[in-house]
Amino acid sequence: MIKAPASRLSPGEKSNTFLAAAIDAVIAAGEIQLARLGTGFRVDPKGQRDIVTEVDLEVERMLRAMLAQRFPDHGVLAEEMAETHPVGVASHRWLFDPIDGTVNYAHGLPFFCASLALEVDGEIAVAAVYDPSRQELFTAERNGGAWLNAQPLHVSTVDRLEDAVLGTGFPHGAGVRVHAMENLLSEYAVRARAIRRLGSAALDLCYVACGRMDGFWDRNLKPWDTAAGALLVREAGGTTTALDGGPFSHESGNALASNGRVHDEMLRVMRAAQIT
Repeated sequence: MIKAPASRLSPGEKSNTFLAAAIDAVIAAGEIQLARLGTGFRVDPKGQRDIVTEVDLEVERMLRAMLAQRFPDHGVLAEEMAETHPVGVASHRWLFDPIDGTVNYAHGLPFFCASLALEVDGEIAVAAVYDPSRQELFTAERNGGAWLNAQPLHVSTVDRLEDAVLGTGFPHGAGVRVHAMENLLSEYAVRARAIRRLGSAALDLCYVACGRMDGFWDRNLKPWDTAAGALLVREAGGTTTALDGGPFSHESGNALASNGRVHDEMLRVMRAAQIT
């Protein structure tokens, strides 16, 4: 199985107990994902145009068991099961997506990950995202930088929207047509160099953090979709706001992330499309 050896972890990652646990968890999740890939696992519908696999549930159970053993007084909010609230302690909460990119995973498309973040008193403190298909481990610590396999991450230096590659999840979770979002996609398509819809918000944000993409936007998101990736973008020198330019919150359900240099241009397009 693929593992991230200790030599691939930054000094900060080795010394931070919480981040070390996050790394252990997402790598273990990646091992399960790869071991079960293409094995005929069960796939069930979950709401409109959404699915859950038995592998999602297996990975989430593993994570919950690991955290219960290491940090029994921490809460857990994950995609597939009910949130846990240990009695008397509310300061630490783990946000976990067992497979971000479940549709990709179920169809054998190699773009998926496990994403885990720790929220301390409402702020994201550490993040780990692991893409087992590429053996890429993205990590970040608040005010401590962002890393890819122990190499520091930096956002791109692209400073014009016409040179930018943008990612989106549109029309993620759409049950009805939202004309403003359709107009927005059309506007970005003619203003940017390229638009990509890759199918994993967590990895999209990681790609902004490491400079593979210059911006990302989406709505209908959940806290576990963006918590880790937004910290990675911030610690890599980028910017994340709400779609209307207000302060970003992983609870808000929407995100506009960029390298910072094209953020104002992206916001102007958002406002012209009347996105709120």
